[in-house]
Amino acid sequence: MTDTSRPELSRRTVVRGSVLAAALASVPTAANANAAFSPAGAALVRNRLTLPSGIATGDVTADSAVLWSRASGAGRMTAVLRAVDDGGEILRGRGAFERVLRGPRATQASDFTAKIHAGNLPSNTRFALEISFEDDGGAAGESVRGTFRTAPDAGTYYGAGRTGGTSNGGEVPASSAQSFVWTGDTAGQGWGINEEIGGMRGYRAMHQTRPDFFIHAGDTVYADGPIAESVVEKDGQVWRNLVTEEVSKVAETLTEFRGRHRYNQMDANMRAMFSDVPVIAQWDDHETTNNWYPGEILQDPRYTVRDVNTLAARGRQAWQENMPIADSAALWRPGTFDDAGQYQPARIYRKISRGPQLDIFCLDMRTFKSPNTDGKESYATNILGREQVDWLIREVSKSKATWKVIAADMPLGVIVPDGPVNQESVANRDAGAPLGRELEIAGVLSAFKRNRVKNVVWLTADVHYCAAHHYSPERAAFTDFDPFWEFVAGPIAAGSFGPNTMDGTFGPEVVFSKAGRFPGESPRDGENQFFGHVQLDTDAFTVSLRNANGATVFSKVLTPER
Repeated sequence: MTDTSRPELSRRTVVRGSVLAAALASVPTAANANAAFSPAGAALVRNRLTLPSGIATGDVTADSAVLWSRASGAGRMTAVLRAVDDGGEILRGRGAFERVLRGPRATQASDFTAKIHAGNLPSNTRFALEISFEDDGGAAGESVRGTFRTAPDAGTYYGAGRTGGTSNGGEVPASSAQSFVWTGDTAGQGWGINEEIGGMRGYRAMHQTRPDFFIHAGDTVYADGPIAESVVEKDGQVWRNLVTEEVSKVAETLTEFRGRHRYNQMDANMRAMFSDVPVIAQWDDHETTNNWYPGEILQDPRYTVRDVNTLAARGRQAWQENMPIADSAALWRPGTFDDAGQYQPARIYRKISRGPQLDIFCLDMRTFKSPNTDGKESYATNILGREQVDWLIREVSKSKATWKVIAADMPLGVIVPDGPVNQESVANRDAGAPLGRELEIAGVLSAFKRNRVKNVVWLTADVHYCAAHHYSPERAAFTDFDPFWEFVAGPIAAGSFGPNTMDGTFGPEVVFSKAGRFPGESPRDGENQFFGHVQLDTDAFTVSLRNANGATVFSKVLTPER
């Protein structure tokens, strides 16, 4: 699903993209319209540190958050957190909270990105956030503002005008209601930022639902998809992209991988959403190259670097630098090489607790993946790897949250070919007993049944259409599991594809699906770009699949088993 062409960019095109990026760094947008600007002269404004990619928060729990930004040069990150009410007014007296956090120094070694892991925060509390960088001379730079809310907590209570705190006489338990959105696939198949249609407006549609957080289920960038200045669509319309030098070819160098993230951050809709909505980020294949697996040697003539391990290490570093992820093992340790030259991954699969009603389990279905074969081995091959399988079974089984959401970067029963024979997916085109990668998933599902785990929902993206799948042993070749739902949403700013054929091993029923009108359809009208929305209340988990214009195309209300 990648564009194999390499556009030739004129100097005018590259310069125009560079000038635009510079302009975005200095002009307020929806994400920094309240930024504090110095009243000093123009020379001071030009020289101070700016935040050209905006700000973001991520992996927000009841008492912690990761704060992220990128500076225009070397400097130390500073963040100010203040508790506010739902109208944005600073809380005074009881409920007041203010903290100034000084973070790491952003340097060229991290592409001038920096993160602060803020802990010991009050639960179920909305914060006003302000991030800036101080240069080596002590001068404060541009300040960009945002907001986020910490998750509910089992012991959280509130009274009049209060959102979070400790139980007290006359108060009632704080609501654990929350909502979130998920999708995948940003800037794929050569469809980049087209300002003539308002940029990546799917991000605006998600933002307008006012979610408490956002799961980006992989393909956060398309490092293997060049973006040309213009593309002629099937109906003859001309799609016009913003372009930069780094997106003119497949990414091979660390600079080119970093440039992919910088490119997406140029979109005003994305920056506005990320300043308001915490991110839970996953990676899939296109952060490196299409359908990759560790140890692969590319045959693609566009690449001079053919060793996927080398590309994955660079792509992983750029991804980690640009994603607000919290796991201590992943925060500042990109994939490296061992003495034998093998790619050594850092762990990014993790659990995000969102209060008594919800735990999110983020999978990594790429780092430990076995080679793409026909998938019909009589023994288990990896999609998660033994260590991640053990972690998933253990953590889901001991979770006390009502709902256990498994955020997967690929669907379970959708067949995704990698060439005429091999399979990229878990599914293997054989509707019989589990084989190959299916054996790992069968083991997970069996363990959930054995441990009497209730209310598991799988959410995913990857296949560039939206769908609702119900899996049940009564329809399956493998029967040792309890029924569950899987919901698919995407793309959010890429070509539309599908629907794909299903594999019957785990008994999926396609309750709903909606795909593009033809393969590779552009995002222009937003009708076949999709995201999922979940409204979580005490007695209901309501899933809706929506297009990039905000219209709901399917909904399903799930009630918890007790």
